[in-house]
Amino acid sequence: MNRGTRPDPARPHREEPNLRRAVCPGSFDPVTNGHLDIIARASRLYDTVYVAVMVNKSKQGLFSIEERIDLIEQVTADLDNVQVESFHGLLVDFCKQREIPAIVKGLRAVSDFDYELQMAQMNIGLSGVETLFVPTNPAYSFLSSSLVKEVAQWGGDISHLVPPQVLDALNAKLRQQ
Repeated sequence: MNRGTRPDPARPHREEPNLRRAVCPGSFDPVTNGHLDIIARASRLYDTVYVAVMVNKSKQGLFSIEERIDLIEQVTADLDNVQVESFHGLLVDFCKQREIPAIVKGLRAVSDFDYELQMAQMNIGLSGVETLFVPTNPAYSFLSSSLVKEVAQWGGDISHLVPPQVLDALNAKLRQQ
């Protein structure tokens, strides 16, 4: 896999047509053990799993897009079929450019389902891209990047919620503030 490369999003990818491809999208600010659980599970089901790091110019993240990509690449290094990229715009356009027929999303609670179902219906209506929902491991059902950042900012122990590389990066980032 071409780990660490940042393909030109305007140029369509052409991969072998028989490969099963999916994307796990998100902001990953920062990536948590819950995210990694979904990514790892998707990597067992698909030949290539793209982790698409969302670029949202209206939101200021704690980590830059490049830092998020680097952290995700570090913590997925043992998953040979995972490729990490950023995207700006509609996820279905990201999927079309790379001929990705499926989006994999983790669901923590029923409240996630309401929003994600609307998005899934919009995505299939716009482009025919399917969305597969994966129930989150119960150990991570409460976990979100926002909650991790908040607990860390108040000095709480998040070592069991994020990989060690992310813990180190998060602590370093918070010391800078």
